[in-house]
Amino acid sequence: MNNHFYYKKIYKIFIYSLLVLIISCSKKEVLVNNSSPTKNDSILYWVNEEGRNIDLPLDLRRKALKKAYDSSEKLNNDSLKTKYFSNISLAYLNLPDSTLFRKLNNRTMDLCRITKDTIAHAEVHWDLATFFQDYKVLDSSYYNYKEALRIYLSIEDEIHAARMLYNMALVQEGARDYTGSEINTVRAIELIKPYNQYRRLYSYYNLLGNIALSLKEYDKALEYHQQALEYLNLTSTKDRTLEPMTQLNLGNVYQEQNQHQKASHYFKTVLANDSLFFHNPDLYAKALTNLAVSTIKLDHNSAEPLNLLKKAIRIQDSLENIKGLSIIHYGLSEYYLNKADTATAVLHLKESKTLAEQSKNYERLLKTLQLLPNIDSKNAALYAQQYFKLNDSLQQEDRRIRDKFARIRFETNEFIEQNELLDQQKSLWFGIAVTSLLLGVLLFVIIFQRIKTQKLEFQQSQQQSNEEIFNLMLSQKEKVEEGKHLEQKRISEELHDGILGQMLGIRLILSGLNKKTGDDVVEKREGLIKKLQGVEEEIRTISHELNHNSYEKVTNFILSIQDLLQTIGESGNISYDFVYNEDMEWDQLHGDIKINLYRVVQECLQNCLKHAEASNISVNFNVEANTILVHIKDDGKGFIANKRRKGIGLKNITSRMKKLQGSYKIDSEIGKGTIVTLTIPIDPNMI
Repeated sequence: MNNHFYYKKIYKIFIYSLLVLIISCSKKEVLVNNSSPTKNDSILYWVNEEGRNIDLPLDLRRKALKKAYDSSEKLNNDSLKTKYFSNISLAYLNLPDSTLFRKLNNRTMDLCRITKDTIAHAEVHWDLATFFQDYKVLDSSYYNYKEALRIYLSIEDEIHAARMLYNMALVQEGARDYTGSEINTVRAIELIKPYNQYRRLYSYYNLLGNIALSLKEYDKALEYHQQALEYLNLTSTKDRTLEPMTQLNLGNVYQEQNQHQKASHYFKTVLANDSLFFHNPDLYAKALTNLAVSTIKLDHNSAEPLNLLKKAIRIQDSLENIKGLSIIHYGLSEYYLNKADTATAVLHLKESKTLAEQSKNYERLLKTLQLLPNIDSKNAALYAQQYFKLNDSLQQEDRRIRDKFARIRFETNEFIEQNELLDQQKSLWFGIAVTSLLLGVLLFVIIFQRIKTQKLEFQQSQQQSNEEIFNLMLSQKEKVEEGKHLEQKRISEELHDGILGQMLGIRLILSGLNKKTGDDVVEKREGLIKKLQGVEEEIRTISHELNHNSYEKVTNFILSIQDLLQTIGESGNISYDFVYNEDMEWDQLHGDIKINLYRVVQECLQNCLKHAEASNISVNFNVEANTILVHIKDDGKGFIANKRRKGIGLKNITSRMKKLQGSYKIDSEIGKGTIVTLTIPIDPNMI
């Protein structure tokens, strides 16, 4: 009995020290260095040196925190008050005093919103998430970790963001949301890897290994645990309990696969660590239990499992670890079943069931209820009913929590999207303001430069205006319909009946004068008559183009192209060749196609005349699969097509081809001439 109390006292000291160590490792760094008290800051002294001193009685620690709170409450500086309240609330969380922690945590949350202290705001959510996690309120814990994550990401603190993801993954693992837990753990690893935080990488990969085991992905579990050990070996300070913990996890993976020989090897390696019994007795007891279970599977007649389990019971009993005791009693039931001692096995199973219920270890409780009907036939129906009821309730609860996790993720993502939209709007307004400012400066510079070079700017302005007017006339010529039709007809009639009649009269008079004698007079008059005939033809053409009916349907389209080629050839002394598809009813094309195609060909031929210095031109009109193909080729000097500046002519060609939903291509090389290819789709309804 004395040994029992001695063990119990020693183990309590060890487990208490271990919990303090874990809290100090897993919780965030205190804002103020606790090892060197700030003598001039009495509030931090009361918090760090007395309120958090676990060697002091609880009543003295409470009094110190009360003094710190009262002094902080009197401060007028909200930023400083936020800092103190954050430290005091964390001290109450570790005390633990849930009531005062919640009260002060809420006050700190409000102050963070007022002062816009993002770091303190994230820490307050972190503290609250830890509180809810301790009390198994997993959805609220997940939500507050998620809020802290959002804040840390907004200030680009990837290290703390990774820690929040890891904590979220732990919460999800506790709720058996293994897929979600795995996703968040991988995200945490991606964030933390560039910073060479090997100790944390060890923890993250260790968690991945446990998740893979729960998902029965054994190869991945082994891989993750081995990787965790590799990162552990890279750490500068070695924690003597971490390597045995991972070795225990590796043994668990092999045990789940019924590879008990390999599992026993890892469990024995854990137990061979002499200091583990003192540094982590709970881990030592787990290794004893698991080794006993594997030994039972390997050798049914061995008495070693019973000794191992009894030793584990003494340790867990001294630690008052009800959950661990439930597992050991389950192992004892398996031992006695192998010995065919059913009565003793039932007693241990019932004890395991009771302890599992007390510790809320529902996974162990399910295993117990699953095994009991097989060996306690009298109560088999009752146990089966309890099993199905518990299993259904656990599944419903897991589904409810997972749904809450999903809803929290959705609402958080929605909130982030709204913030991103606001940021985009702010950026847009900022860009507009900057652009306006730059435009103002640019306008001032332009005006200043125009004053210095007025004549040059005037010429450039005139040229630009002329180009714009010309482009406007060309681009809008086909679009003007209403309001111009009557005027066009009137002008057409005036030209045809008035001016043309007068010109005809002049030609007749000159024809009469031509009867006079004198070679010189005759020659001159014949020249004048030819010129007047040319003017007459030009006015007739203009009259036809101004007439709306003529615009809609240009008669003898091919003849117009031939006349155009003849004019270009005579003007530039250029030989030309014109080939067209005689099976095509060119005059039946829609007026828009004919007039635009005519203008494009006219522009190309004028370019040949003005720029190409060509001697020969060939034009080919063809139709293939409801598509007009036009090839215009010259043997001029050519140019580099990609480097040529797009002038008014090319812009007009582009505009007209766009109206026809067609395209054009220019192929040219220096010294090899130019080929222009026009492609125009034909809708049968447009013919």
